[in-house]
Amino acid sequence: MILDVLRVAHGGVCVAHAPDGRVVFVRHALPGEQVRVAVTEERRAYLRADAVEVLRAAPARVVPPCPYAGPGRCGGCDWQHVSLEEQRRLKALVVQEQLKRLAGLDIDVVVEPVPGDDDGLGWRTRLRLAVGPDGRAGLRRCRSHEIEPIDDCLIAVPGADIPEVVGRSWPAGAEVNVDVSATGERALSIGTADRHVTERAACRDWQVPVGGFWQVHPGAADTLVAAVRDMLAPEPGERLLDLYAGVGLFAGALALAGVAVESNRRSARAAAANLADLPVNVVRAPVERWLAREHDGSPFDLVVLDPPRKGAWAEVVTAVARLRPRAIAYVACEPSALARDVRTFAEHGYRLASLRAFDLFPMTAHVESVALLQPLSS
Repeated sequence: MILDVLRVAHGGVCVAHAPDGRVVFVRHALPGEQVRVAVTEERRAYLRADAVEVLRAAPARVVPPCPYAGPGRCGGCDWQHVSLEEQRRLKALVVQEQLKRLAGLDIDVVVEPVPGDDDGLGWRTRLRLAVGPDGRAGLRRCRSHEIEPIDDCLIAVPGADIPEVVGRSWPAGAEVNVDVSATGERALSIGTADRHVTERAACRDWQVPVGGFWQVHPGAADTLVAAVRDMLAPEPGERLLDLYAGVGLFAGALALAGVAVESNRRSARAAAANLADLPVNVVRAPVERWLAREHDGSPFDLVVLDPPRKGAWAEVVTAVARLRPRAIAYVACEPSALARDVRTFAEHGYRLASLRAFDLFPMTAHVESVALLQPLSS
């Protein structure tokens, strides 16, 4: 089909309409373009397709710097064919649309670059590669278990040395983790490993399990800490509740007395070590269970929420709102989950007071947001 592309949509795709009226989610296209597409998935209500030929190009279209980007190739990057400035504008539109559609909020959003990120390449410090039957590691193709053989990955930090990783022979079917820390450590592992690398952020060192969670952009941790600190404006003597605490980044950076809750065993153990010099009680438990059954009723002035991609959901949001903190910082990597939870917070008396968005994942459709929620009466 030849289609006219209308607008950007969530998930690294753009929207067009098929001759029969169905919505078509098109990858490798841009709003305003006319493209020839190959359908990759057909459902009763919609189609998915790849733009395989551009008949009328948008001004922001560029030649993808990566030779593995394009229809049917590596699924890691969504916007290699788009200028960096336009990538950020499109991400801002997605965040705005999700907040309007799911939370009923009409606000302007600007996606900010991370300091030092000039070309959107060479930033990813953590990668997971899949190993094929031939023992060679590569990256998954879009919406597929098939593996794209690669020689290098342009968004990986040079210290990851991807050519060396893919040049090795690995057990067929394995997943290879590559972790490169801010202090220059490089760790390779298959699956999880009982080892750590040392990260440096917020003027502290952090022990992070190999294969565990840590922001993948070198500038992300300090950028997010600064945003959370500015929004919450913590005061001496206040108590903090850090939910989905990971290895303790926000609890450690804010340096307040309180509780940090994390469900992952290795991350919780690392958080306890990282925060040993602070009056923070690290609890290993699912956040929803701790709020519902294990919290002793003690009050908190501030809350940091940094949930996984699926968001916090109503049970956690409701429980946090019942604590009546004076401010909540919500760190989100998924705009739709953020918008849904912001709507739930509004139902319990908390408004979205401010929001910042950051381009922590250049060349991809992902965007990180930090939202400040305050009581309606404030």
